[in-house]
Amino acid sequence: MNLEEAIDGAAQLILSAKYLVALTGAGISVESGVPPFRGPGGIWTKHGEPSMDGYARFQADPKGYWEDSLSHRRRHGLGTHIMDAKPNPGHLALAEMEGMGLLRALITQNIDNLHSMAGSRKVLEIHGNAHKLRCVSCSARFTREGFDLSELPPRCPGCGGVLKSDTVMFGEPIPSDVLDLCVEEAERSDSMLVVGTSAVVYPAASLPLIVKRGGGTLIEVNPNPSELSRICDISIRAPSGEALPALVSALKRLMG
Repeated sequence: MNLEEAIDGAAQLILSAKYLVALTGAGISVESGVPPFRGPGGIWTKHGEPSMDGYARFQADPKGYWEDSLSHRRRHGLGTHIMDAKPNPGHLALAEMEGMGLLRALITQNIDNLHSMAGSRKVLEIHGNAHKLRCVSCSARFTREGFDLSELPPRCPGCGGVLKSDTVMFGEPIPSDVLDLCVEEAERSDSMLVVGTSAVVYPAASLPLIVKRGGGTLIEVNPNPSELSRICDISIRAPSGEALPALVSALKRLMG
């Protein structure tokens, strides 16, 4: 199946679906200049992986962890790529699909906020958002920009609990409010668009399996084969910034 056939086939599957959900991974953000964590050019490849007991260390000494975190960001400029990144045509195409009434929810493993910046509204950030802070007591979230960090650790304006970055650390459970919604959306879905993910990080990688077990279809957008490829109904072998706008065009053509 060539690229054009795959895109047309994917468009037909989407139009026949009653509840389409998307799952996105690092691949879509790489096209916006956000490096992956692992692999060539990855943040952890260059600077080393974070401590596997990061959340336990945070709980033991929140103030020390914050001081180290802020110093680390200044020293290495980690996060600069994320803070400066802009949505690419792939992000914009997914937002357009939602605006067309076709995409019901978007689950992302990315922490860069690019889907929301592109205009997507129903975004579930399973690994958190680097632009936000989260209270470990009440799970309230706050925009990081402009938040007073003169006293560490920062405190929740609502309950007084300790704040941390909204991004999920090693050893930290996925926040239950987000994870429960992700599972609900996967169980409701009869078709999932899986974009730019290697499908090896759980629990996110389990979500397409929920859709498949429920009799739904899987559409993969990835220039390279993934762990999911063998069970996908259609695989579009192209970068998301190329494939997703073409998919939107095919949907518009078929919809008349």
